[in-house]
Amino acid sequence: MVTARFVLFALVTAPATVAVHVYLYRRLFAATSEHRAWRRVGMGVMTVLGTLLVLSWSVTRFLPMDSTFAVATAVWTWMGMAIYLLLALGVLGTVRKVTARIQRSRGEPAVVESRVVGTADPVFQAHAVGGSAQAGGTLAATGTESISVAQEAMATRGHGAAATRTEAAPVAMAEGPVGATSASSAPVDVERRRFLARATAGGAVLAAGGVTGFGMWSAFHPPVVNEVAVKLPGLPKALDGFSIVHLSDIHVGPVIRRRFMDELVRRCNALRPDLVCITGDLVDGHVASLAPAVSALSELKSRHGTYFVTGNHEYYWSDAAWAEALERMEVQVLRNRHVRIGDTAASFDLVGVDDWSAGKMGFSQGYDLAAATAGRDSERASVLLAHQPSNWKVAAQEGMGLQLSGHTHGGQFFPFTLAVSAIWEHDAGLFSEGDRNLYVSRGTGFWGPPLRVGAPPEIVRVTLLA
Repeated sequence: MVTARFVLFALVTAPATVAVHVYLYRRLFAATSEHRAWRRVGMGVMTVLGTLLVLSWSVTRFLPMDSTFAVATAVWTWMGMAIYLLLALGVLGTVRKVTARIQRSRGEPAVVESRVVGTADPVFQAHAVGGSAQAGGTLAATGTESISVAQEAMATRGHGAAATRTEAAPVAMAEGPVGATSASSAPVDVERRRFLARATAGGAVLAAGGVTGFGMWSAFHPPVVNEVAVKLPGLPKALDGFSIVHLSDIHVGPVIRRRFMDELVRRCNALRPDLVCITGDLVDGHVASLAPAVSALSELKSRHGTYFVTGNHEYYWSDAAWAEALERMEVQVLRNRHVRIGDTAASFDLVGVDDWSAGKMGFSQGYDLAAATAGRDSERASVLLAHQPSNWKVAAQEGMGLQLSGHTHGGQFFPFTLAVSAIWEHDAGLFSEGDRNLYVSRGTGFWGPPLRVGAPPEIVRVTLLA
């Protein structure tokens, strides 16, 4: 089943990847120069990057993790930059079109498209042979156009001009304006179009590179610590001020390795929590490959230990195998069950459920809140660990005072921050309905492009109030 989902993912992403790289070739190389060597370089660069990006999902899945770090980091960073190049080119293109429309409304000449006039793309165009090469107009595969200014001028004059051509010629040669204007407009138009294409491409590269650089710094920089205080219904006064460190969506894998985990553990321990909770999507790889990096979790220190619930990504790499491995690392896995946190005098229930979508994906064990809460006293204070926030309203009705979730990454980086906010009712942060609360983490690591723009990674320190 996992293989089938992977194949489906590849079938969807591969055509999109090809289309994006063809478009970037057109805008960054074909439209900016008529030199064949430059275009061939661009075609080679885009072909290599596009191919590596398509293959990266297979390479990182089936090859040892230690051998894929450099490729995964470089290629997935390029993925993020390609997205920002598309955005920048779109924004700058829109600005040019608006400017051109304003110029036309004022009666001024305007150039809108970044087309190379009079020059076909030598990489894709089938060249004519001999003298016919000058007469045959072709449309380049890259979308650049060959426009004959002379033919355009002749069409404008109309048939009547042909009858008086002999008489008009001496006047034109003597006075010059008509003939000179038509003859000189082509090179001016070509250079203007090419200048605009180069300016747009250069601006897009600078903007995309700057945002990508910032996004990488934010992704690899130690997560910020967000402090959240929540009133928990039924919490004994003796537990007022109880602290939980909440981690989610770390995504240990081809890019996030042991060094990242060691620093994360150090920062968590510095907070001196009473309890550590991890709400899924911890790994993107098999136990054999990632256990050395994930084992850093065994160094977490808290009064009541570390607890974990599965996310959807654990199922892609064997949820059962990872549950066993984590137990050996002194991380307790709550698979649709609950435990008592505290002592006989003062305690609350910590409830954990498997990923919301596991059952829908056809896996044998998935979300089961009824099983997780079976046998517990509904009057007792409770904290629910659930990877996705989709179930919150149902969980609140079942008496869960606080739910800790992740999954959304808060969108991870712009513009997906906007998309996630539009799609998910509870995308990131604290949500409340009556005395019931939900906190959705933006995630501690990242998935795919190592970027964080507009949604910085976080460690959440939740303080429970009686």
